[in-house]
Amino acid sequence: MTFKRLHTLLLFLLLASSISRFALAGKRKVHITDDLDDVFDDEEDDAWKEWGKKPQPSFPPSDISKMDPSQIQEEMKKRHAGPVIGFVKLRFGVRRSPDMVAEFAMKWTHILRTGAVGVRFMGVDLNTIMFNLESIKDLEELKEFVLDQSEAYEIKMGDEFFRRPGDPPLDEVIEKLNSEKAKADNADTEEIDQNDKTEL
Repeated sequence: MTFKRLHTLLLFLLLASSISRFALAGKRKVHITDDLDDVFDDEEDDAWKEWGKKPQPSFPPSDISKMDPSQIQEEMKKRHAGPVIGFVKLRFGVRRSPDMVAEFAMKWTHILRTGAVGVRFMGVDLNTIMFNLESIKDLEELKEFVLDQSEAYEIKMGDEFFRRPGDPPLDEVIEKLNSEKAKADNADTEEIDQNDKTEL
């Protein structure tokens, strides 16, 4: 019997010591020194190092008389901070209702706002949609999106026009449509005149 008691006692002591060891392991603290000179950290890239710093101001060129107008406009865009207003001309020769134009404007606004571009489109007439862009920094994304839409023909902002590569200016398209319409009208009147002569 003493052997069994001794065996049970040893088993109990072994179990108690292992439980106390686990309990102490949870309370143990790790000490990390503040001396980190020998630690190599390659996770910080240049963008991380620049984060939080104020950007260095870029000064305009001293003599703008030697610059061409496109360079002057680029310099002005760099310093422009307010909203930008422009117009989207829709494709001509397509019949639209005012509701369709309003639907295009609403759809484009929602899609671009989902993409974090601060812009608002509003229908002006059956062939024109006006937009109000909050920041000129989003201009490239706006141009890419609008010119990707099948309904849009060109974008006008101030003196600048943006259209798909290879598309003629809108004035040429309107002139071509008017000349075709005039030819069709003249052909109809000639037929009417000939019919009048034959009937007389």
